Amino acid sequence: MPTKLLLTLTALLLGLAGLVALFAPEVLLSPTTLTAPGNSLLPALMQLLGALYCGFAFVNFTARDSALGGIYGRPISFGNFVHFTIGALALVKVAASGGATPLVIGALVVYAALAVIFGRLLFVARGLPAKRG
Repeated sequence: MPTKLLLTLTALLLGLAGLVALFAPEVLLSPTTLTAPGNSLLPALMQLLGALYCGFAFVNFTARDSALGGIYGRPISFGNFVHFTIGALALVKVAASGGATPLVIGALVVYAALAVIFGRLLFVARGLPAKRG
């Protein structure tokens, strides 16, 4: 299978799954879905979320010696910007609906700061050179 086709198909699959989870989480987490006999959807979703974070961590770790921003590090910067921006917005929604616990506020501050940093790398900076040496 050609690499371009493989990456296109996986991007579409993961994008669709992400959109469903983002805009229709109640479909995935409805009480009837979660309480069906023998159903282990919630633990499986948490494991998929963990897999996503581990995968993203490995992408960032392997790109740590690359220049971010500019044209070569743009996909890494873009992925991080989208993740942290959407995450910050979701945490704002939680905080605004009465769930402003210290954990939520702390996560919101971290996510918002990283969204700004990656947004600057993506839209303003010409690229941060990789550390040599």
